[in-house]
Amino acid sequence: MTRNNGLNEAHKEIPGNPSVAASSKVKLSDRSKGEKLRILTEEEWAFWIHNGYIVVKNAVPREQAEKLADYLWEYEGKKANDPETWYKPTPSIEMSELNNTGMVEIYNHQYLWDNRQFPKVHQAFADIWGNEKLWVTIDRANLNLPIRPGYEYKGFIHWDYDPETKPQNVQGVLALADQNDENMGGFQCVPELFRTYDAWKLTQPEDRDHFKPDTTGFEMVKVKMNTGDLLIFNSLQPHGIRPNNSENSVRMAQYIAMVPADEENEEMRQWRINTWKNKHVPEGYAFPGDPLKRESKQPIAELTELGEKLLGLKKW
Repeated sequence: MTRNNGLNEAHKEIPGNPSVAASSKVKLSDRSKGEKLRILTEEEWAFWIHNGYIVVKNAVPREQAEKLADYLWEYEGKKANDPETWYKPTPSIEMSELNNTGMVEIYNHQYLWDNRQFPKVHQAFADIWGNEKLWVTIDRANLNLPIRPGYEYKGFIHWDYDPETKPQNVQGVLALADQNDENMGGFQCVPELFRTYDAWKLTQPEDRDHFKPDTTGFEMVKVKMNTGDLLIFNSLQPHGIRPNNSENSVRMAQYIAMVPADEENEEMRQWRINTWKNKHVPEGYAFPGDPLKRESKQPIAELTELGEKLLGLKKW
């Protein structure tokens, strides 16, 4: 699943998370078989289908999300109340657009797993898939600072998967701080392009970039969230990180997604278990790894029975 071991080569040169396949063998739920919702309301389901994203309010308790947020400052060697400590060199990312966007190379700490294995998070993704037998992505966090000289970046819109392949996948973001200020960056997307993609592509040149659309004429939507809220978005949704033009507000988030468990793929299952057990860091086009190997000094995260299934340690 990484450049080093040859697994999941689909993510060698594209942004998607290397801990799961690029596209699920199982299709996203359309509820055509009368599947009942667990967490989402009918109104939220309709919003999800129309817009390609949904915010699940209070997916984890606020205090639990804040615990991880506090730890991220410590992990990065920065102080939340001292902007002078915020701007330090970080590992360079091959996907250059992500440089200076605040990616935190942390993957297997207990606090991340506490959020991944929180039942409401799992139930929300189970609604989206119409299936409770899921694996969670082993992904990182984000500490997106206000832009400063030498730490600039442009807000960009992209897909992690070529939409022409019609990937069956979703991605997710858990808010670790309130993100209601229009100027403070955070997640942005283009629901209109999500809805009109098939017609839009007919107007585009044949040699267009299949991962970075021309968004001329489209409105970028900033998705506002509060601490503990979970955003789930369809991988066909064009999205990106919005520039943080605030004075001193910091966007903090954990990336969490779930896909149907691929339990017959023993090689991937063992890679996932090894990543958790030995605290290996995913590497790929959008994942630089951690040269400081900070997580190697941490204890192995304790998993609940749900967490063991979400990892692949136990089969569903």
